Amino acid sequence: MDDNKKRAKRKPGSKPQVKPVDEVTIRFAGDSGDGMQLTGAQFSDTIAAEGHDVETFPDYPAEIRAPSGTLYGVSGFQIHFSGHDVHTHGDEIDVLVAMNPAALKVNLKNLKKNGIIIANSDAFDKKNLELAEYKSNPLEDGSLDSYIVYDIPITKQTIETLKDLELPLKTVLKCKNFFALGVVYWLYNKSLEYTLNWIEDKFSNQPMIMEANKKVLRAGYYYGENTEMFTTRFEVRRAKLPKGVYRNINGNEAVALALVAGAARAGLTLFLGSYPITPASEIMQILSRYKRYGVKTFQAEDEIAGICTAIGASYAGCLGATSTSGPGMALKSEAIGLAVMAELPLVIVNVQRGGPSTGLPTKTEQADLMQAIYGRNGESPVPVLAAISPADCFDVVIEAIRIAIKYMTPVIVLSDGYIAQGSEPWKVVKVDELPEMKAIFRTSLDGFYPYARNDFLARPWVKPGTKGLEHRIGGLEKQDITGNISYEPDNHHKMVTIRAKKVKNIEKDIPELKVFGKDKGKLLVLGWGSTAGAIAEAVEDVNEKGYDVSYTYLRYLNPFPRNLGKVLKNFEKILIPEVNLGQLAKLIRAEYLIDVISFNKVRGIPFKPSEIANKIEEILKT
Repeated sequence: MDDNKKRAKRKPGSKPQVKPVDEVTIRFAGDSGDGMQLTGAQFSDTIAAEGHDVETFPDYPAEIRAPSGTLYGVSGFQIHFSGHDVHTHGDEIDVLVAMNPAALKVNLKNLKKNGIIIANSDAFDKKNLELAEYKSNPLEDGSLDSYIVYDIPITKQTIETLKDLELPLKTVLKCKNFFALGVVYWLYNKSLEYTLNWIEDKFSNQPMIMEANKKVLRAGYYYGENTEMFTTRFEVRRAKLPKGVYRNINGNEAVALALVAGAARAGLTLFLGSYPITPASEIMQILSRYKRYGVKTFQAEDEIAGICTAIGASYAGCLGATSTSGPGMALKSEAIGLAVMAELPLVIVNVQRGGPSTGLPTKTEQADLMQAIYGRNGESPVPVLAAISPADCFDVVIEAIRIAIKYMTPVIVLSDGYIAQGSEPWKVVKVDELPEMKAIFRTSLDGFYPYARNDFLARPWVKPGTKGLEHRIGGLEKQDITGNISYEPDNHHKMVTIRAKKVKNIEKDIPELKVFGKDKGKLLVLGWGSTAGAIAEAVEDVNEKGYDVSYTYLRYLNPFPRNLGKVLKNFEKILIPEVNLGQLAKLIRAEYLIDVISFNKVRGIPFKPSEIANKIEEILKT
């Protein structure tokens, strides 16, 4: 039976039942012009400010403005929040807010049975139903009987709310996302204050628009309060996070803040040379706001120029950095080799997306691992690190800066579209709480040679213009110690070996791999990057069913942690889930001669914990 028909209405004047729940996953979905990203961001910021642990997953269509009402034009924003630690954006959806039929059709497969649908019934007209390839109206034909459906005339309610403001209809309709947001705020007993304050700041120079959005937000909230269709509200307890100041942060924001803070900690001026590319462009945009802190950003004419200016900045005594995605990494490859040869510190952030070539610009993937480790001509070793979550991007970039300065080497940081655009609470840190990594420039003439080395095999860093320390760098092979150009075979072999050994020695300067669970057993689930959260939830779920599974994840991918081989040999089977066709699995097999079970998914979306949990159970039952 359709829940709209079977659901008992509240008695006039009565209060709804308040039901405590442990965790919730909500997805806002509609056309790319419906403001779903803004709606989801406001909801996630509010619940983070109210003390919940939260992770988000913005899901954009590939087209900048896909045709309205089409299946491929659906834009979504998913939020998973709880009173305990949250590792992923959620598995199945508890609440789907569908602003049109296409949004319903695309996302219904991910909604739990008996899950809640809040649908804008005004959008379910003949034209939109046809665009979504519905033969009949799902709000009326009984096909949604296994869900709780609230069909609300959101468009009409928005128009009615703003009829006295005499705004153009186009402007009025842009406010309807805030009506839906107000309903969800009411449903989960959340304050409007954060969003009301945001509206005031955002539209301070447009008082009519400010008033319209505030009125519609409140109207949505009180629609939930006053209509008799809602009999239940939900309450999620706050998370017990360590004491401190928190802010909601996405992965690109964390990268940008880490570059600023890390440069300050090292006593360096930050220079970012980049070229815009989805989904990494936001890093450059954020850093451009920090001019007052001495940060220099340069939008180059192409990817090659972007990284070359960053290398030049490092040569000049700055912290050089560049940000890009997979296609940009391909163009930067020769210049990365130049940084290897020149032995200069450089931070390269690759926010991975679907490939090959232009691929899936707005979708996520983990398929640049081999490119990061091997994607250059010649023997060109580079340390490679990977962030596991939006907040972890901060720590990983700080670590990349430390390694780059200490070992005089470029360092690659791998993020991806899921991490970059997703968000979670981040505990704010002070610059003086960061690891010590003071940059030291050579000024003494005594015993100076451009390629003399210290205990870490790092050559001296000299600012151009330092009297008496003039020297030559470039892409041609250098003579050991002197730095003169050399074509001598034995010298080339020696220099190649030194550069490889320098990167290999970093394994002595990074933490040993930690295993979550028992140190030995039947199955270890191994991940890297953004799979870490889904693996953690999946292992927790199967262990609650009586299994005994351990897991771990890699933040250091070149070099590997020095105890990785020992850890792997303590387990009968190794499962490696990856959002690629098995790149880490190949590296593990080659390095340790250990067979592994590769579990792959290349669909432009991250793993669900349930997918990994099902694979674990399948393995243990065989």
